[in-house]
Amino acid sequence: MIDLNKITIRIGAKVLLDHASAHIADGWKAGIVGPNGCGKSTLLHTLQGEQETESGSISFPEQAKIAYVAQDIGDTSAKILDFVLAQDKERSELLSQLEKASATETAEIHERLKTIEAASAPARASAILSGLGFDNNDLSRPVSEFSGGWRMRLALAAALFQPSDILLLDEPTNHLDLEASIWLENHLRKYRGTLLLISHDRSILNSLCNYIIHFDHQKLITYGGNYDTFRQTRAEQKELLEKQYKKQEQKRRHLESFVERFRYKASKAKQAQSRIKMLEKLAPVALMEDEASAHFDFPEPEELAPPLITLENVSTGYGDKTVLRRLNLSIVDNDRIALLGANGNGKSTFAKLISGRLEPWTGVFHRSPKLKVGYFAQHQSEELPLEMTAAEYMGTLMPDKTETAVRTHLARFGLEQEKALTRIDRLSGGEKARLLFAAMSRNAPNLLVLDEPTNHLDMEARDALVEALNAYKGSVILITHDFNLIELVADDLWLVAKGGCRPYAGDLNDYKQFLLSSAAESKNEQKLKRETEKQKQETRQKAQAAKAADKERKARLRQLEQELTFCRNQSADLTELFQSPLAVEELIKYQKELKQLNETIDRLENEWLELSVEN
Repeated sequence: MIDLNKITIRIGAKVLLDHASAHIADGWKAGIVGPNGCGKSTLLHTLQGEQETESGSISFPEQAKIAYVAQDIGDTSAKILDFVLAQDKERSELLSQLEKASATETAEIHERLKTIEAASAPARASAILSGLGFDNNDLSRPVSEFSGGWRMRLALAAALFQPSDILLLDEPTNHLDLEASIWLENHLRKYRGTLLLISHDRSILNSLCNYIIHFDHQKLITYGGNYDTFRQTRAEQKELLEKQYKKQEQKRRHLESFVERFRYKASKAKQAQSRIKMLEKLAPVALMEDEASAHFDFPEPEELAPPLITLENVSTGYGDKTVLRRLNLSIVDNDRIALLGANGNGKSTFAKLISGRLEPWTGVFHRSPKLKVGYFAQHQSEELPLEMTAAEYMGTLMPDKTETAVRTHLARFGLEQEKALTRIDRLSGGEKARLLFAAMSRNAPNLLVLDEPTNHLDMEARDALVEALNAYKGSVILITHDFNLIELVADDLWLVAKGGCRPYAGDLNDYKQFLLSSAAESKNEQKLKRETEKQKQETRQKAQAAKAADKERKARLRQLEQELTFCRNQSADLTELFQSPLAVEELIKYQKELKQLNETIDRLENEWLELSVEN
């Protein structure tokens, strides 16, 4: 068990945890959640021994092996496969001892190597690297050749490979694409040790975690179940406390009223004193405060005639390398598209092409003359003028707007008051992301192209982004590893693979299962081809069936209109008969006929209304 006993952690003058306790049993998979800046990462640094507690104690199981992702793996010339293999210290030490061991020692070392399954280590390390997006050619390349994002993947691979009883992970999916995130989720599900996971990815917290540890006003509160269960339990607790608070306040007002009326009356003084003591003993009910709410509000775009963008046999790339070819696609108003495909297949290239940051090389690329595209990519935060305030920067982008208009636009994305006047270098990662959202939407774009928009957003901000995108009147193209964001926003999935981009007819679970069940890349390609052909056939069949149904619906509408005209004319004729003298038998007869006609008209009108709104 990991035992955190009344620990206090402080960074400068800010207290992050104040006499907080938590007890984590062996084998738990616990998600650590809370708003940005509450101290989640600092807690993991403390568990790793990189940060001291001000008071309290932390204890681990005796001889427990703790693994975590190194922040800096250095600019080493070691090949990446060798680098990962070296993380198993015992294996490396045993192999080193073999060179100078006696015959007896050699036998003992081989026995130990067999016990720790050292022979399969290269295959296990290769599988981890492959799952995180490295290909076979990468395994022999030196670490120094890889960029920062890929080195973070390598550091994660090293943490996953080394033998451990406790695994500490801080936002492990931030540098992964959707495909690698799906692999990681499946890999961690099989982990037999204790997992402590900081994540703002609701899907992973729901899929993996059986406990949630919540940072709550400098305390640690443990909840059983996954993230959704935690949210539901906390909401129920909040509702119960509010009821208790209201009940107590009613009692308090009643007691105070009695005291106020009778405390100076001799005959009631004793009773008044008794109620004063009851008031003193009323323990205050501490209400659960909601975490700071987040909000986003994309401006409403001008409505344009479809299509917004049409691509006919378009190709593009970089330098002399073609990345995407034979693109035949169209984007219409209110499309919600998520791009699938492994890292390096061209998703970001497609996003740059659609947003106008990359020119088409061949084919016809047609865009609506008035189309405005907002483009978000996380790397843009590195290009922000750090010495400016958020308001000053937005002022340079909106020179024809007043300061009030600029501040109002920033407020759409939660950068209000002092945040708008804060230097950009002092904004958090999430606040810089908000500034990028404000910048890319300043001219009310008709199409938003979002490349990993949630990397620095906490759970509340991600929920707010989902709400804002669903309320947005324009079209959206998403590239994200956030499974939940795709599920709640995207209506269509497009697969970017093998130099092309095409609609994927399955849903996310189909794609997830496809990735996990494919044993090798060649098998993946064959299966994807078969599934794509099947999906195309099913799509054609559905389209044909829908067309036939629509044709039948329109024919029935015409028939109903004819029947309604006939019945209404008959009803008018019968109504006119009532104006002339009629015998009793005739009157009764015509009344029955009119009633039947009106019932028929009501039935036909209801059917017409139902069919007219179908499409």
